[in-house]
Amino acid sequence: MVELEDRCEINCIHDEAVKAVREALFSEDIAVSLAELFKALGDPTRVKILFSLMTRELCVCDLAAVIGISESAVSHQLKTLRTLRLVKFRREGKIMFYSLADDHIEKLFAQGLEHVTE
Repeated sequence: MVELEDRCEINCIHDEAVKAVREALFSEDIAVSLAELFKALGDPTRVKILFSLMTRELCVCDLAAVIGISESAVSHQLKTLRTLRLVKFRREGKIMFYSLADDHIEKLFAQGLEHVTE
């Protein structure tokens, strides 16, 4: 069996292609933000939280019961997700209800789920 290397056999730069992609490439700040978003999705607990919130709005106690971890652990993960603007909350008396921040998160999650299940 022939093993393929992940690089060209010769060094040749396609100037037009490089120029076109460089012009389209986003800033370093955007690259860092996007990497942080995907890093957040790299944790199974946060993925379960996002899926749960994609299904419906839930409080911290409900999320802990659904996922099977402590309220403290859920709260810790929610802080990360809030910081990345993936979830939002509302207070109803002494209860904090969480939901996805916007429909972009649901679309991203749904596409990722489709990718890994098909």
